[in-house]
Amino acid sequence: MNPFSTLGIRHDIVNAITDLGFENPTPIQEQAIPVLLSGSNDFVGLAQTGTGKTAAFGLPLLELIDFSKNVPQALVLCPTRELCLQIASDLNNYSKNLNNVHVVAVYGGASISDQLRQIRRGVQIVVATPGRMLDIIGRKAIDFSDVKYVVLDEADEMLNMGFQEDIDHILSTTPDEKKTWLFSATMPAEVRRIAKNYMTDPFELTVGKQNTGNVNIDHEYYVVRARDKYAAFKRIVDFHPEIFGIVFCRTKVETQEIAEALVKDGYNADSLHGDLSQQQRDKVMKRYRDRSLQLLIATDVAARGIDVNDVTHVINYSLPDEIENYTHRSGRTARAGKSGVSIAIINSKEIGKIRQIERVIGKKFTKVDVPGGFDVCEKQLFALVHRVHQVEVNETQIEAYIPRIMDEFAEMSKEEIIKRFASLEFNRFLEYYKNAPDLNAPLGDERGMRSERFARTSSRGDYTRLFINLGSVDDFTRGDMLGFICNNARISGKAIGKIDLKGVYTFFEVENAVADQVQQNFKSVDFNGRKVRIELAGDREGGSGSGRFSGGGRREGGSRDRGNGFRDFSGNRRERGGSGRSGEREHKKRW
Repeated sequence: MNPFSTLGIRHDIVNAITDLGFENPTPIQEQAIPVLLSGSNDFVGLAQTGTGKTAAFGLPLLELIDFSKNVPQALVLCPTRELCLQIASDLNNYSKNLNNVHVVAVYGGASISDQLRQIRRGVQIVVATPGRMLDIIGRKAIDFSDVKYVVLDEADEMLNMGFQEDIDHILSTTPDEKKTWLFSATMPAEVRRIAKNYMTDPFELTVGKQNTGNVNIDHEYYVVRARDKYAAFKRIVDFHPEIFGIVFCRTKVETQEIAEALVKDGYNADSLHGDLSQQQRDKVMKRYRDRSLQLLIATDVAARGIDVNDVTHVINYSLPDEIENYTHRSGRTARAGKSGVSIAIINSKEIGKIRQIERVIGKKFTKVDVPGGFDVCEKQLFALVHRVHQVEVNETQIEAYIPRIMDEFAEMSKEEIIKRFASLEFNRFLEYYKNAPDLNAPLGDERGMRSERFARTSSRGDYTRLFINLGSVDDFTRGDMLGFICNNARISGKAIGKIDLKGVYTFFEVENAVADQVQQNFKSVDFNGRKVRIELAGDREGGSGSGRFSGGGRREGGSRDRGNGFRDFSGNRRERGGSGRSGEREHKKRW
C-alpha cells in the first residue's frame, strides 16, 4: 500500500500520484498533510525549496474542497508565473481521477481575457501571482466570498519581490473565517507580520533548521582572478561532461553576455532574464526541460519558481548580493531527495562572503582547484567510453550496413579501431587544452580583480559594423540573430562581435576578414517573403558603436567547434539555429 494512503489521502488521488512516481512522502508532506487535512488550523510551514511543498498543501486541498460547487474555494498565491503554472499543473495531475475539478492559473504575460473566461466557466482553485490577481479583483471579475483556504507559497520570495501591499489587498477580499496556510523557506519579519495579522494561533512546522541548505547538496568554491573567470567557468563545465545545470549571474546584462559567449564557443546554453516575453521564456524553459539545453544562464529573479528535475549543478558565476538568495539558488538542485552540487566561482576578496554563507546554511564549502587541461581531457575521454557502453544499438536498422563497416575495418586490429574512435572526440579536447594555463588564483592575490564582468576589448580595428533590416519586431532576439547570421553567412559565431538589436533593424559587428563574405552570402536571402539587406553601417547610426565584450581575458583556444553548428555535451552535432529566449516572470520590485 502506498504510504500516502496512511496519511488520509483517498485512493483516487493516491493512484494518480503513484502514476507520477510518488512512493514515499517527504518530511514536509508526512508532517503537514495530517494537520492540514483536519482543516481546523491556520498553518505555517518552513522548509527549503525542492522538499515537496506543493503536494504538502495540494493534496489536502483536493480532499477538503467540494467539487460539486463551481465557485472559488481555495486561492494559492505564489511569486512567479513559472511557479504558478507549475502548481496548477501539479494540482491537475494529482486530481486526474476526480470529477469536475477546475483549476485556473492567473498570471501576467498571458491573455487576461482567456483567464477571465476560465473563471466565468467555473473554478474551485485559483492559483495566481499577486499582480494579475489584483487586476482581476479590480475588474470585479471574481467573488472570493466562498473561499475557505488561502495558501501563500514561497511567502518570503513574494515579499522580497515587493508584493507585500498586494498580498494585504488580496487577503482583505477573502472571508475572515478562512484558513490560511503559509509556506516559506525563511521566516523574515515581514512573513512573521503576515502570520500575525492574518492567522489565529497557527500550527507551526519547521522541517530542518531555518535558512539551512539542503543536506544533499555539496558546496564547492573556486578562487580565480577576474580576468580568468570565464575561462575557468568553461573548464569547470568541461570537467563535468554530463552537466545539466543552472548558472546564476547578478544582472541581466551579464546573463545575456555569458550566454552569447557560450553559444559562440560551441556550448549548448541559453539565457533567462527580465527582458524576455512570456512566450520567449516558455520557449527556453521547454528546451531546458527537454534537455536540448544543458546550461541555463539566469538571474535570481528569472529563476525563482523554476522546478526542473535532475539539475546536477548550480553554478554561481557571481555570488548573490543577498546571502539568503544563495539558499534559493542552490535549492534548484538536489530536489526530491536527490543529490547535487552548488559551485561558486569567486575572487580572493570574496572568501569572507563564503564564510558568511557557511554560517547561514550550516554547512561547510569545499575549496576545489580549477582542473588542469590534462584532467579535463581525461574526464572527457572516459565520458565518451561510458557513452559507448550505454548506447542503444538499433540492430534492425544497422544490420544492413554491418558488412561494409566490417570491410572498412578489416585491416585494423581491435586496439587500433578503439584508439581511432576515442581520438575522434579526444583530439578536439587535446587541441583545445594544449598548453592550458593554471587558472587558480593564490589566496590574497588581487591582481586582475578590477572587474567581475567580461574584459572589454580595447580596439575596434579588427571589426566591421554592418546593418541588417531585421529586428525585434520580426521576433528576433540577439541569440536568434546570431544564429540567423551564422547560418546564412556560413561563418562561425566567434567571428561575430557586438549585436545591437533595434526594433526594425539591427547593427552587428563581424571580423574584417569575413565582412565581404557576409554581404555576399546574404544577397539572395529572404525572410518571410522580404528581401534581407546587409549594408555597411556607415552614417546610419552616426558612429561605429562601442566595443564588444569578449568571453574573458583568456579564450583557451576559442570555440570548441568552429563549424556552422556546434556540439552539445553528448557529442551530438546541432545546427546553430535561432536561440529561443524565454520570458521573465511577473514581479513588482525594480531591479
